[in-house]
Amino acid sequence: MAPRVVAVHSHASHTFSKLARESITLLEGLGVEGDAHCGATVQHRSRVAADPSQPNLRQVHLIHGELFDELRESGHGVVPGELGENITTRDIDLLALPVGARLHVGDAVVTITGLRNPCQQINDFQSGLLKRVIKTDDEGHVVRLAGVMGIVSRGGPVAAGDTIDVELPPTPHFPLTRV
Repeated sequence: MAPRVVAVHSHASHTFSKLARESITLLEGLGVEGDAHCGATVQHRSRVAADPSQPNLRQVHLIHGELFDELRESGHGVVPGELGENITTRDIDLLALPVGARLHVGDAVVTITGLRNPCQQINDFQSGLLKRVIKTDDEGHVVRLAGVMGIVSRGGPVAAGDTIDVELPPTPHFPLTRV
């Protein structure tokens, strides 16, 4: 199947989970219209406390829907939106994308900036969940599975059913790190 959007979410307040929407509107250089994390500078509370002038590299949060399948198989009843993502995808390996990959979703374009770095809030939401979304590989490297973050390079509406086309940046490609 072609990569696609399966659900979209936003929330005007700084809550852990986001509400399901029929569609969301991405605003160039800002993020999701009406979402608490929308802005040119950082909007995540911990980052605002550290330095509110930092650029917002976390305007849009995307999670691959396959993660929810894996979490259900391990006994965690988590559904799209509950982990705070704006866009839930299917049939695209988000975590394997390089920095700067551009996702064309409808008329909108999201440029991937890095990996989401889940924190203790994920365990507060559901005990034991943090160990399912952060792992250590055989070489001792931390593997983050809780999705990717991006900036809006071109605004437009996004809704479930929209296809996703990937445009890779020029080589060399750099692997995603936490942002």
